[in-house]
Amino acid sequence: MTLTAENAVQQLLINGTWQHAANAAVYTAHDPYTGGVASRAAAAGPEDVVLAVHAAQHAFPAWAALTPGERRRVLWTAAERIEARSDEISRATTAEMGGHARWGAYNTAVLAEKFRYAAGAVHEALTGEVIPSETPGRTSVAIRKPVGVIACMVPWNAPALLVGNSVPNALAAGNTVVMKASEQTPRTHGLIAECLTEAGPPDGVFNLVTNAPQDAPAVVDALIAHPAVRRVHFTGSTRVGRIIAEKAAAHLKRVVLELGGKAPMLVLADADLEQAVSVAAFSSFANSGQGCIVTERVIVERTVAEEFTRRLAALAETLTYGDGRDPHTALGPLVGPDSTRRLSDLVEEAVSDGARLLTGGVADGPCFAPTVLADVASDMRAWREESFGPIVGVAVADGPEEALRMANDSDFGLSGAIFTRDIPLALDLAKRMDVGMCHINGTTLDDEPQAPFGGVKGSGYGRSGGRAGLQEFTEVEWITVEGPR
Repeated sequence: MTLTAENAVQQLLINGTWQHAANAAVYTAHDPYTGGVASRAAAAGPEDVVLAVHAAQHAFPAWAALTPGERRRVLWTAAERIEARSDEISRATTAEMGGHARWGAYNTAVLAEKFRYAAGAVHEALTGEVIPSETPGRTSVAIRKPVGVIACMVPWNAPALLVGNSVPNALAAGNTVVMKASEQTPRTHGLIAECLTEAGPPDGVFNLVTNAPQDAPAVVDALIAHPAVRRVHFTGSTRVGRIIAEKAAAHLKRVVLELGGKAPMLVLADADLEQAVSVAAFSSFANSGQGCIVTERVIVERTVAEEFTRRLAALAETLTYGDGRDPHTALGPLVGPDSTRRLSDLVEEAVSDGARLLTGGVADGPCFAPTVLADVASDMRAWREESFGPIVGVAVADGPEEALRMANDSDFGLSGAIFTRDIPLALDLAKRMDVGMCHINGTTLDDEPQAPFGGVKGSGYGRSGGRAGLQEFTEVEWITVEGPR
């Protein structure tokens, strides 16, 4: 479906057909930088959700019965179509959530690779095992099988990339999908849906629902409550994740939750400071800090803290911000005015509580200057709360053990990093860090299709990616065959 001046509303995809919402309602998503119209989309209600789930339920038996190779062909073709339309998807991403064109290109590249990984894993997704039995003559096996309809709820901050954390693996395992697009990025998600339809899956295998912000609770309730939906995959805030988990628990449905983060980076005394500063700046400020795995807390050993902090602040001051369409811009705008007000309050409160503002700390229209706070203490909101903006707080530790204790002093546990030349020490610290992912001498902002992605504590549970991600979308069944006696 190509949108033209005469057909400028992103429609729903239900049972292979692009269609308006049942009540014909439409809503508008706004460009975070200009404030103008970024896209218009169908505003689905619960009745549209029911239609989409019914379509996915009807399509499930035939899709699950296909050979793995046939599903692989569809997924591989989807990756090719995503790459072919990368520029178009990137432009939509910039218009709807403000990210730089390079951010959109990175999103589509990673999404294509996640579809390719899933295509290559269609056999692994359903591989079971033979279980030795104590009963003479018995053959005992455990098989993996698809579960049915998967509800995938995808956010706006990495709108293409994060489609890849659920949809490809769900389809590879033989499930069908109803994807709820982000209210902020309906056109970006619509373009990805177009790529999937061009790949040729049977009607109803993949369905797309867009909704206005005020209708989100009713749409989510309808998705979770429908008996045919057997798994829920949600990426978003910890606050909303708790609500999703409670609603799913009422229906005894398993969920995968990819929630907020407050990623720590440990910089030990022997670290390569040039590398650590460069990575800290990238990890903290990429996509204007709007990501669950961006670095928000840097914990530095005292002997190198002053030099590290000076260099980080100096580098932050060189970063340009503004319209994501400008090739000279490093950071785009925040997603909305509520974000800029919240960040301004966060910085002001931290400074009043004793933190030192080394650079940034101010809003400039829809943008927020890259911000470095020193002397951040554990009782400050700047230490405790996810900022979801270009703010990084620096704290000082006396030795590796104190640095680890400070890193673990958080309600979150998604991603972390450790910079040191002492790799055995780094491995020991990494194993004891309360996170789902830890990178030694690397960025917290990392993801690969074949690796398990996810967190602990307030950062959620379950995994996306790799074998663990595939298994989230399968059921295990034990089967025995008795011998002749």
